[in-house]
Amino acid sequence: MSVKVTIVGLGLIGASMGLALAKHKDQVSTLGHDKSPETARKAQKQGAVEKISYNLPASIEGADVVVLAIPLDEVLETLKIIAPDLREDAVIMDTAPGKSAVAKWAKEILPPKRHYIGLMPALNPACIMEFGADQKSARADLFQNGVIAIAAPQGTAEGALKLASDIVAILGAQPLYADLAEVDGLMASARLLPVFSAAALAETITGQQGWLDIRKMAAGSYAAATQPLDEEHASALAEVSLQNRDNALRLLDDYIAALVSMRKDISEENKKELQARFERSRRGRARWQLERSKGDWLSIEYGGQEMPRVSDIFKQQIGGLDKLFRRPGKKPEAD
Repeated sequence: MSVKVTIVGLGLIGASMGLALAKHKDQVSTLGHDKSPETARKAQKQGAVEKISYNLPASIEGADVVVLAIPLDEVLETLKIIAPDLREDAVIMDTAPGKSAVAKWAKEILPPKRHYIGLMPALNPACIMEFGADQKSARADLFQNGVIAIAAPQGTAEGALKLASDIVAILGAQPLYADLAEVDGLMASARLLPVFSAAALAETITGQQGWLDIRKMAAGSYAAATQPLDEEHASALAEVSLQNRDNALRLLDDYIAALVSMRKDISEENKKELQARFERSRRGRARWQLERSKGDWLSIEYGGQEMPRVSDIFKQQIGGLDKLFRRPGKKPEAD
């Protein structure tokens, strides 16, 4: 029997999910909704969804899975709108950072026997240097050989998690089972801190007295360093920062401390330490690039062991992969 999937939000992530699911029409049927009718029509023409609905409540009627591929600042209101029309046992997934916040909203708003599961995709290694963030950049292999974190509140039905795992497999990604707080911590480091850095850099440089001339010289390094600001609207970035407040503050403290230390080395003309600092950073980035390009995390971190069964994951209450895989040389923890 085909699983009915409604994708709400047909930008880069939503449209790419639809294009990947379209290759499995024997298993999945798709319907799409976007607040922009033009975006919805383009997604259908692109082949990202089979049907579209301009009415949000109508779009999710009878859906087995509803994917909210929308910014965090739109999730709360969307949940309120769709809650009355969700069928029993429907699984609601989202792709926005801020999983603890969304899980809290879902618990408060969704009727009984409707299940929330958070997804957080890390893209195909071949795509990470492609900076398009709109529907025109959508592609069926956007998640291929990438990782998608799966986070669910404790007590979530096993069938709902199995369905989420199946969707991730169809998208071509490896599942990373984690709890809500773990994903928020990961996303603060991987997504939020680069945004903070980009915002501070842009604010500092554009505020310089010589900006009128600086702008003529700014090139690739400035463009790359400030690019994270283009990935989300300002309202969504502000919402993520506040909903992930504790992690944001901790990382900002660490980042500021690193800058202060670097300033001290420059002030004291400590060339040796500056050189060592830059070399450590360069090597760390090079190692990340190599590992990320391969994307073979099971071999790198877990000795190539097979992925756990969903039933095993539930026994561990979504406590992270360390409890399911034993890293080489690491003693098993007592259950």
